[in-house]
Amino acid sequence: MKALICGVNGQDGSFLARLLLDKGYEVWGTSRDVQASPLSNLAALSIEKRINLISMAPNDFRSVLTAVDNSEPDELYYLSGQSSVGLSFEQPAETLESMVTGVLNILEVIRLRRKSVRFYNAGSSECFGDTGVTPANELTPFYPRSPYAVAKASAHWLVTNYRESYGLYACNGILFNHESTLRPKRFVTQKIVQAAKRIAQGSDERLVLGRLDIRRDWGWAPEYVFAMWRMLQQERPEDYVIATGESNTLADFVAAAFDVNGIDWQAHVDISTDFYRPTDIDRSVGDPGKAMEDLAWSARYRMRDVVRMMNGNTVPTAATE
Repeated sequence: MKALICGVNGQDGSFLARLLLDKGYEVWGTSRDVQASPLSNLAALSIEKRINLISMAPNDFRSVLTAVDNSEPDELYYLSGQSSVGLSFEQPAETLESMVTGVLNILEVIRLRRKSVRFYNAGSSECFGDTGVTPANELTPFYPRSPYAVAKASAHWLVTNYRESYGLYACNGILFNHESTLRPKRFVTQKIVQAAKRIAQGSDERLVLGRLDIRRDWGWAPEYVFAMWRMLQQERPEDYVIATGESNTLADFVAAAFDVNGIDWQAHVDISTDFYRPTDIDRSVGDPGKAMEDLAWSARYRMRDVVRMMNGNTVPTAATE
């Protein structure tokens, strides 16, 4: 089996590449400029030399066509695109183009080439907006609250349209928040964990954050990529919510990160409106019931487990199955 992972050096792309390599796949991976990319996440997992790397610009149809023709994948995973909700307010055009145009180009290549490729698109829980107290499932209406969420929702419906119109094997994984040691430092979860470690080691810095009352459903990324793979092993393509089903406040996350290091978070954290977003989601939690039934998948790790593992100095050696 051959797999093409678009955005292979990202958090999810790297863990997915390792999972597929362990399963005997020939793995191809794309980056906008392979020669200039540091491939730091792949190196952290010690797999950078085991992957066939090719450059691909998702918004360039010819570039996408060349990448698919060269790799001839059985499975194609689209994990590319601008990945920060906060940054999407500053770069809305780039966010939409990288996600929507990229997904459209891949769907068109598969359709025109009439290749029997199984396609996975990385959807997002951000599409739901505020879920309230009821966990969101595959039938919950979308109410995107950021340019990032609008882009993800648009790509989701493109996948649905091509699946229904042309009979493509294409599905969306609607993943709730999932973290790991490979998260970039700009993400608030990594910012919190790393600051707590430095403060515990003697730093006198202050950790400055935005709202602490928001609630999120945090899971462990290596588990979530296994769910991606399972989606493409089903007889029929369908969309799935991937989540833990548990919601915690950001204050809970901060407290857990400082507790792991044996210090009181309230003595080291400041709140600034500079980190508030134009619109934000108060509560986000998912219902993974369909994935549990169809994919035999459920999350083993919850938020406090995630914090503990992110605080460690080593990358876990295997994805959970």
